[in-house]
Amino acid sequence: MKGLQGDDPRYYRVIATAKHYAVHSGPEPDRHTFDARPTERDLWDTYLPAFRDLVKDGHVASVMSAYNRINGESATASQRFLNDILRTEWGFSGYVVSDCGAIDDIYLRHRVLGTVAEAAALGVRSGTDLSCGGEYRSLADAVRQGLLAEAQIDTSVTRLFLARFRLGLFDPPDSVPYAQIPLSALDQPAHRALALRTARESIVLLRNEGNVLPLRKDHRTIAVIGPNADEWRMLLGNYLGIPADPVTPLRGIRAAVSPRTRVLFARGSDLADRFPALDQVPSTALSTARGRPGLDVEYFAGRTTTNEPVARGVDSAIAIHWHHGAPPGLAGDSFAVRWTATLRPPVTGAYRLGLMGTMRFRLYLGDSLVLRSEYQWRDDEFPDPRLRQSAPLTLEAGRSYRLRVEAEESYGDADLQLVWARPTEGLEAEALRAAGQADVVVMFLGLTPRLEGEEMEVQIAGFRGGDRTSLDLPDAQQRLLERVVALGKPTVLVLMGGSAMAITWAEQHVPAIVAAWYPGQAGGTAIADVLFGDYNPAGRLPVTFYRSAADLPPFESYAMAGRTYRFFTGTPLYPFGHGLSYTTFRYANLRTSADTAGATDTITVSFDLTNGGTRAGEEVAQLYVRYPRSAMPRPLRDLRGFQRVHLEPGETRTVTLSLPVDYLSYWDVDADRWAVEPGEVQLEIGASSADIRLRRTVMVR
Repeated sequence: MKGLQGDDPRYYRVIATAKHYAVHSGPEPDRHTFDARPTERDLWDTYLPAFRDLVKDGHVASVMSAYNRINGESATASQRFLNDILRTEWGFSGYVVSDCGAIDDIYLRHRVLGTVAEAAALGVRSGTDLSCGGEYRSLADAVRQGLLAEAQIDTSVTRLFLARFRLGLFDPPDSVPYAQIPLSALDQPAHRALALRTARESIVLLRNEGNVLPLRKDHRTIAVIGPNADEWRMLLGNYLGIPADPVTPLRGIRAAVSPRTRVLFARGSDLADRFPALDQVPSTALSTARGRPGLDVEYFAGRTTTNEPVARGVDSAIAIHWHHGAPPGLAGDSFAVRWTATLRPPVTGAYRLGLMGTMRFRLYLGDSLVLRSEYQWRDDEFPDPRLRQSAPLTLEAGRSYRLRVEAEESYGDADLQLVWARPTEGLEAEALRAAGQADVVVMFLGLTPRLEGEEMEVQIAGFRGGDRTSLDLPDAQQRLLERVVALGKPTVLVLMGGSAMAITWAEQHVPAIVAAWYPGQAGGTAIADVLFGDYNPAGRLPVTFYRSAADLPPFESYAMAGRTYRFFTGTPLYPFGHGLSYTTFRYANLRTSADTAGATDTITVSFDLTNGGTRAGEEVAQLYVRYPRSAMPRPLRDLRGFQRVHLEPGETRTVTLSLPVDYLSYWDVDADRWAVEPGEVQLEIGASSADIRLRRTVMVR
């Protein structure tokens, strides 16, 4: 099954398809032939409980099966997992869909079977009802070969049509609530407020030596530096929708400071060596046939530019987001657009031109095809915005280049952006000049959805195919950070990215560090709110930040020893659950509803929490358990509850958490069942997995 991320990014690969933000210290196995072989106890204790709770308590309607093998069995054709456990034991009644291409993997890469018909039959027999791919077109052939019965196909079809019936797809639209929701219902003030709240609550204050934060809004000059500071796509991660008005960190800071404050911006470096940052090609570098800034644009009915255009106009840039719509007067899923302009580069050097979008596209310089989208079939488009970029192109300052972009729309969203990577000479010098003029420097560094993601064309130091081979900041950003800090200005580092980073040097040399992740459409506003104290941060790390990838076991080993806060015996850079505040909190008076409890009981845990500072704030109080005398291998400590509590200065509140004793169970391999071990259990209350404030022991009988 797919979708559970553990404390360590590489865990994702055991259950979740060998693909998301993995970190490894050894050779990487082919993702499609990947065979996770954890111990039976590791597998059950670490992964299955979360999936079980989603299915049994959350009543999910669909589950996606994965690419990898588990104990020799394809995850997307596993009788044990998809039928015996998911349906029989957990009572799942919905449908299972494969990850895209996973049925192909059974015979092409796992080579468990020899033909697509055999793989398709095994998928259906094992409980995968729907293939994301074309493999199930061979099911009729599989029936003719006697590989499965029509009744088995009927079972899957019944599950799929039940889901469609429940969605109202066979009812008159006016009687289906989902069909009555207009597009105007999107992006309402309440939605924007929720996006801002979500971003604020996710930001983690990692370090604040000397109370550098919050910053004053009336500094004379603030320098904002870094490749992540003013690129809105850095807010969104992978597999995304495009918001109507994304706020970059630079924009958020400029909106927050005093009108008298100068905000200087410099990119400072590329995202990584040999991996350039990309900016929208501005209107100042483009001109129409009449010499106006921008591009001439022509619109065509149908999915081709060979007919006469139905309308013409001028665009200041190629940055269109029609989403499910279309230019006025054109059909939403059947139109084409052509932009033409004269491109005049501002400086001489090596450029890369790129297009990012969901439409099929082609880019020409002069008469040469420089770039085209990956998919070229008539109805093939990207389901989410994807980037294609050219090889380096040497362009001369002031010289005119004829530029033409053609794009065709056939289904889904219609989005396209023309970007470029400019020559990098002078980027660092520009950043140092800006920092030298500033009273305080805020640096936006880290990762990007172009570096970490699924099956990406990335082969540079620290990254391979969207996976990570190092936890460090990319070298180009690390050099920039060190040179800016050497100027001696008060510096704040804001990390952006989707996974842990080993910022050991920064921890020693940068007084204030914030983790902002991929914060979404309101990210820039939320970051500014935290930096300037309009919001008191209370986010907590959902993963451990290690000092180095060398702290982690080899990638090929799937025993739990040494992994996550639960089994890691070293000293992390920042522990799981860590997060600071602009105020302080005190914990006291831990008590429980009982000193002993049976396997079916629930223990109530209470304690008093006090805001001991001068600011209102939120504390995320965490409940961990330990098993000091267990006869079984158990975690060092295990998170079993938490609560986010808002307190005014000086306020005290009693916090109560419920702990079902069943949450303390382990998988008994010999008995093939969950079991609760009698004996001592130590309850721990704290501000992180490494900051335990209160302890109390109870007995389980």
